[in-house]
Formats: sequence, C-alpha cells, structure tokens
Amino acid sequence: MTSPAAAADSVIRQHVYWSVGAGLVPVPIADFVAVTAVQVDLIRQLCSLYGSSYDEGTGKIWVGALTGGAVARIGASAIKAIPGIGTILGGVSMSIASGASTYAVGQVVKNHLASGGTMTNLDVEAAKKKYASEYEKGKEVAKEASQNKEAGDVFEKLAKLGELRDKGVITEKEFEAKKAQLLKDV
Repeated sequence: MTSPAAAADSVIRQHVYWSVGAGLVPVPIADFVAVTAVQVDLIRQLCSLYGSSYDEGTGKIWVGALTGGAVARIGASAIKAIPGIGTILGGVSMSIASGASTYAVGQVVKNHLASGGTMTNLDVEAAKKKYASEYEKGKEVAKEASQNKEAGDVFEKLAKLGELRDKGVITEKEFEAKKAQLLKDV
C-alpha cells in the first residue's frame, strides 16, 4: 500500500506535467486560466488523499494567495502575443513558471495537510514563504518535465477529453477516470 506522502508526490508530479503542457498553450491568458484550473484540481486531489474536506472556492483562494496573482506567469503569457518569437519565448517561460508554481502549490498543500491542517486553517504568511522556496526547487522539476514530450501530448489529450465532457459526450466520471490514467502514464 502506498503511503499518503508517496501518493501525494505522485499527484503533484502528474499535475506539474499537466501545468507544463498548459503553459505551452499558444493563446495568451488561456494558458494562465488552464494552469490555475490544474492547481485547483491538485488541491482537490490532495485533500482527498489526506481525508480533508474540500471547498472549490477556498481552493481558488489558496491558489491566488500562494501564487500572489502570478504576475510573472501573466507576463510570460502576454509575451505570446508577439508574433513568431514571442510565442516560442513566452511558451517556454510560461511552461517552466507554470510547472514550478504547481510544484510549489503542491508541496505547500501536501505539508499543510500532512501536519493535520485543513482547508480552513492555512497560515497564509507561512505558506507564502514555503511557496517561495518550493518554487525555486520547482523550476528544476519543471525543466525536467518540459523535456518530456509526453507531457505536451497528455495535455492535448486532456484538453480534448475536457471538450468531450463539456459537450456531454462523456460523463464527469469517465473524464476523471481517463484523466487519472493519462496522468499516471506520464
């Protein structure tokens, strides 16, 4: 049986890959929205692993509080609007920043929940400090993930699955099952 910490590390790694792929979305701001959704889902899954109740509104607040509005990610996203080279440079920098941020969010939330914390008692100031140090570690994790071609392929498949779910072709349960399988394979 896998320990909660090992399972959490696996979930974090999977979401880093997904964020790296989302950071490559060529449409400015759409990439930012996609990464935020990945991070909110990461918090939801970590809460589930640690048996903590989850509230989506609080999850969104946590992402905003920890990432500080993600000014650097928005800047990288905006660079994509420059024809040609902007798309390439913005995509690469957004991809690394997205993966690093997701890694940092995951580590902060994992440590908080593992120590008995809940969605209602996060010490935001302490969490921000932890986020900053984990973000630096996350840059290396994201660089490794960005070199994995499968990460981009997985994101494309997940985006298509999301479209099928949104159109009612597949159910939310089917989407979640396929998403888990795709992320497990990365």
